[in-house]
Amino acid sequence: MPRVPDLLASSYYRRVVLHTLLALLTSALLLLALPRFDVRWLAPVALAPLLVALARTSDGWQRFVYGWGAGIFFWFFLCTWIEFVLEVHGGMGRWGAWASFFLFAILKGLHLAVFSLLAGPLMQRAYALPAVAALWTGLERTHGTFGFAWLDLGNAGINMSLPLRAAPFVGVYGVSFVFAMLAAALACVVLRRPRVWLLPLVALGILWLLPPIREGVPATQTALLVQPDIDPSVQWTGLLQEKTERELTLLSNALPAPIVIWPELPAPLYYYSDREFREAAANVARRHGYFLFGTVAYAGENQPLNSAVLLGPEGTVLGRYDKIDLVPFGEFVPPVFSWVNRISSEAGDFVPGHDIKVLPAAGQTLGVFICYESAFPDLVRQFTRKGADVLVNLSNDGYFGHSEAREQHLLLARMRAIENRRYLIRATNDGLTAIIDPAGRITRRLPPYQEVASPIRYGVVEGATFYARHGDWFAWACLAVGVALAMKDLVLPVHPSAKP
Repeated sequence: MPRVPDLLASSYYRRVVLHTLLALLTSALLLLALPRFDVRWLAPVALAPLLVALARTSDGWQRFVYGWGAGIFFWFFLCTWIEFVLEVHGGMGRWGAWASFFLFAILKGLHLAVFSLLAGPLMQRAYALPAVAALWTGLERTHGTFGFAWLDLGNAGINMSLPLRAAPFVGVYGVSFVFAMLAAALACVVLRRPRVWLLPLVALGILWLLPPIREGVPATQTALLVQPDIDPSVQWTGLLQEKTERELTLLSNALPAPIVIWPELPAPLYYYSDREFREAAANVARRHGYFLFGTVAYAGENQPLNSAVLLGPEGTVLGRYDKIDLVPFGEFVPPVFSWVNRISSEAGDFVPGHDIKVLPAAGQTLGVFICYESAFPDLVRQFTRKGADVLVNLSNDGYFGHSEAREQHLLLARMRAIENRRYLIRATNDGLTAIIDPAGRITRRLPPYQEVASPIRYGVVEGATFYARHGDWFAWACLAVGVALAMKDLVLPVHPSAKP
């Protein structure tokens, strides 16, 4: 007959295994809700298994480890394309790339570890639903502030018309709050909490009072999008550079349009230091009227900037925007990863721009942001607040290979269109080039991995959304409230009747 200590140890280890599996189940559900799988209906329940495990675990360090493991699992499988980028374009080799990528996943997993540490006590309280949702939403807002911003939970709601009503008011974070609250409610049901704990769900009725996402905004404007399909790993020579410049110019002049748009390019076509390219660009602008393209500019002592330049009908510069949020590993190397090779061929790290600028073209005002900046809602909304009536994202997704990162990047852009109620023109080097309407729907997508020049239709929308005017007040308030309630519950004991 087994001894009592053996039975207790056996029960303890079974609980640890069960809770570990529940935490990993949440990671799996989150992955399934996002590209590549896109099982979007899982988003409102994805956090529930982890929350059940946290509610059943009294030890804070155990909760931290459950969350950390789940976070490592999630980021590792969501962003496997980072290993490809580091190995193929970063020149690190397979083992160096995998080691660096695994360290990335370990560090990113800390966000979910902190959430798990703090959320456990909240699940013992009658206000568990709004408190857990606030904590999750607030910590989501810190991803861009403390490292790598990418997909938020709310992005999975891109085709859910009711939760999306919150986005023009409080951004993607409002959708994340709704999903986290529903997951907490499901966890409370599984844990057999008192029904009165579910009363905060009534507050979600506010969604029905918000105006529906506006559809059918007319597309009255025309532009010519050029998708060059340039291999980012090509070894450049002077002759190849001249040939590429000539082909792109011919492609740009094939069809008439009031404005020509090139994407961010993996080619050494530097407007400010290459006189021949500068003249070719001026000729494109003179022929059409306006020419928007990505290039490298310089600040200070030859410090490179990733920039978008707009030329006017005279072939002269009308405005320039310098990228503010740079790509980790691509445009700068975080200090903790100082041994990682740079992906870019620039001599030295890129330096960030500092000013939000809108560019006037053909009777419109363009808010142009570059590549990875589509992951920053607060940055993009500032273009709209400054008067942009059209959003333009210049990107080079060629470094992603043929991975799901392309669809993930496109999903980010779709949410930015909804938050700002703007048409969004997404010009990429080799896909996914697309036109997104103010409802986040893709109205036109160019075939990927092909050299294409295509006229596209889009519309101009005036007036800024509440979110564009006021920013992330909701997410920051959630962080303050969620952390305050969690810290209180870490200190104050929970009444025995509230324990599972």
